[in-house]
Parts: sequence; structure tokens; C-alpha cells
Amino acid sequence: MKKLIVVVLVLAAGSVGGYLYWKHQKEQASEAAVPTVATVAVERGSIFQAVASTGRVVSNLDVEIKCRASGQVVKLPFDISDVVHEGDLVLQLDTTEQQRLVSTREVDLTIALAKLAQSRQNLVVAEQTVATARSRAVSLLTASESRARDALSRAERRRQLLAENLGSQEDYDASQTDAASAAAELQNARVAQEEVKTQELALDVRREDIKLAQAQVTSAQIALDLAKQQLSYTTVNSPIEGVVSSLTTQVGAIISSGITNVGGGTTIMVISDLSRVFLLAAVDESDIGSVSLEQPVDISLDAFPGRKFHGKVVRIATKGVNTSNVVTFEVKIEVVDPKKGMLKPEMTGNVQIIAAQRDNVLTVPAAAVSRQQAPAAPAGAPPAGAPNAAMTAAPGSPPSGAPTGQGGESRQRRGGGTLVVTVVNADGTTKEVPVTVGLTDGDKYEITDGLTEGQNVQYQLGEAQGRWNARGGGFPGMGITGMAGRGRR
Repeated sequence: MKKLIVVVLVLAAGSVGGYLYWKHQKEQASEAAVPTVATVAVERGSIFQAVASTGRVVSNLDVEIKCRASGQVVKLPFDISDVVHEGDLVLQLDTTEQQRLVSTREVDLTIALAKLAQSRQNLVVAEQTVATARSRAVSLLTASESRARDALSRAERRRQLLAENLGSQEDYDASQTDAASAAAELQNARVAQEEVKTQELALDVRREDIKLAQAQVTSAQIALDLAKQQLSYTTVNSPIEGVVSSLTTQVGAIISSGITNVGGGTTIMVISDLSRVFLLAAVDESDIGSVSLEQPVDISLDAFPGRKFHGKVVRIATKGVNTSNVVTFEVKIEVVDPKKGMLKPEMTGNVQIIAAQRDNVLTVPAAAVSRQQAPAAPAGAPPAGAPNAAMTAAPGSPPSGAPTGQGGESRQRRGGGTLVVTVVNADGTTKEVPVTVGLTDGDKYEITDGLTEGQNVQYQLGEAQGRWNARGGGFPGMGITGMAGRGRR
């Protein structure tokens, strides 16, 4: 019996709870169905349209520091985020082997210079020897020629005397012997002169020895210069002024040369020039036509909520990048904000490239602008309910007849109605007033005609989208990126 009572009580409690929940949900639905009406004054302000995208922060220049020599790191004075000035020492290798090589090359050069000096001295000695031999040969030849002529003359006279029986045979034979001896001496003098010519030819060999010694000196000097250069490669100085953004080695590590290693050598660090800071943004191909050089850009980053940095477009890529059939173009944006030093490479930022802007213009909330019901179609027109250009437009695109955002179209009816705003009069009554809209940023519209500053207009909170679509299309005056700066991303 007690169990039955408990079951009945539980069922009763469940029924009551279900009824209360149903009633609560119904009341909430009724409250939600009743739109909240708000009133706001027409005021002056600024409005702009922007191409929205995201990008990453990059430095002006990133230089990979590598060493031309291989060896062990003994000095590494900078760490990540340290400021480096141009010419500062950033790396020092152990120089023991390079110093030994330089000493060896210096000795080789000394030997080569000594050989060159010896060759030159040998040439001088040889030239003096040849000069002496030449002088002696000339004297000997002259004397031999004179003696030979004298001997021949005496021999001829002795022959004549002998023929006339005035001389003896013994004298004649002696004169013949003297003539033959003089002729032999003359021949030896001529041979000595030819030997001098041979010695003169040997001087050319001596001169070639000097050239060879000079070449050896030059070779030794080049080897010494290369050794000194290799020694200088053990010291690495910063080529630019910047900040160490990456460090990939440490003291005691063995690194490989960046010019002799097949793999490109060891990267010691990366120094970034942050004198100029840029963002590389990927802009959709449908928006790139609205981007041009020098356009101002607003930049926001998650690292600095509530703060905007100013920039400008400095480069637009000629060729797009196709990723999964989505084509984007790289736009380079320079950060010109005085606080650009707060940005760090590889940060991600949201950018709004200002394509159009109006200052000191009349503005109203976007929800206050609607389209008045189109008049009845004349005979022969498409039947009611037929899709028009506005209703068949692609989602997010402006309805046919809606302002383009570049100045507006005055009270057009091509979309089946006129753009209107509900004005609240001083006595509390309302009236729909035709207006012309200009730019829109998705939250408010520029009013170029139809309203004056200070007038009160009425709109329904939370139902702007449904109200506008119910009257024949999307929001009027859509921005370049659909919601003008809120974009597709």
C-alpha cells in the first residue's frame, strides 16, 4: 500500500513539473514573438567600408647568419630578443687550426722569397761571368788573328828565300810550324767566342728561373691570404642592425661551413630588421579589385585587445594562390603606427583595408532601414510571388535596386519597393520616409537624402534581418565584403 502511494505521488509531481515547464516555455515564446521597438536620433558620424582579412606579422628583413668556416663555437654573446648593431661580434670559433695554417703559409712565403732572391743573385753572377768571358774571347781572338797573320807572313818569306837558295830548310820548316800553331790558336779563340754565345743563352734560363721563383712567391702569397681569410671567417659580425629572432646553436657546439658544406652549413641565428613592420594578408579574389596601393588599413591583434594599429597597403601580388579552389592574393601592409614596435613577427592580425570612407555624414542603425512594399504589378507583369532579382540573388549579395555602397541610388524601385525609414514625430506618431543610403558598415547606414540631423527614427531590436527579408531582399547597401569589414573569414 505504501509503495502504491509513493508511485502515485511521483507521477503527480512529474505531471505538475511538466505542466509548469510547458507553461514557462510558452511564455518565453510569447515574449520572444513580441519585438522590442527602439528609437534613436539621426546623428552625424563617420562610416567606412573595408575589405576584411587576416595576416601574419613579418619583419622588414630576416637574415640567416651562417659561418664560412667550420669549427667549435667559443663565443656567442647574444641571445634571443637581444638588440644587435651592425658590425657587432655575434660568433667566434676556435682559431687554433687556422692560426697554425697561417704560420705554415708564412714560412712557405719566406722560402719562396729567398729562392727568388737567390735566383736574381745567380743571374747577376752569370751576367758578370759572361761579360768577362766575352771580353777575354774578344782579346784572344784579336791576338790570335794578329799572330796567325804574322806567322803566315814569315812562313811565306822563308819559302821565297829557300826558293832563291838564300835560306835554310830548317828555317823554313820552323816558320811552317809557327804558322800552324798560330792557326790553331786562332781556331781556339773562335771556339771560345762561340762558348760565350752559349753562356749568353744560359742567361735566359737564369731569367726564367727568376720568373718561376716570382710565380712561387705569388702562389705562396695567395695561399697565405687564403689562410688569413679562413682565419677571419672564424669571426662573424652582424651585417645589419636588428633583433635576434632565432638562435639555433650554443657555445661548445661544432658547426659546419656555409660555403663548403653540401647541406648549406649550420644556421647560427636569424637577425630581424624591425625598423619596418609588415603584415602579409591573403585577400579573396572577389575583394582584390577593391584594394589599391596606399589605402589605409586598421589592424587588430588578439595580443592587444581593444587597440588598433594603423597601416597602409604597399604591395599587391600580381599572381594569386589557389588553395582547394579558393584563390587569394597576397597583400603586403606596412604598419605605420607609432607603437609598431609592440608587434612581433609571426603574430596573427585581423586587417580591415579601408576601401571607402565618409566623415561627418548622417547615420542611422542598419535595422532602421527597410523597403516599402512594392505597388501592385500592372497587367502583363509576372504573377505575385514570382521570384525577382532581389529574392534570387546569391546569399549575402545586395538585393537588386539596393544601393551599392559607393554613393547610393535615390529611392529606386527596381527591387519592387523604395527604401524607407520610420520617423517618430514630436507627437509620438510615426511616418515612413523615403531615403537614399550611401555607405554601410553592417551596423549603420549613411543617409544621403531624406532625413535631417536630430530626427528620431524607429527600429525593432532583434528583428532587422527578418523584417528586411520579408519585404523583398537582403540588407540594402551591403558592403564590399558582405557586411563591410566583417567579411567571409
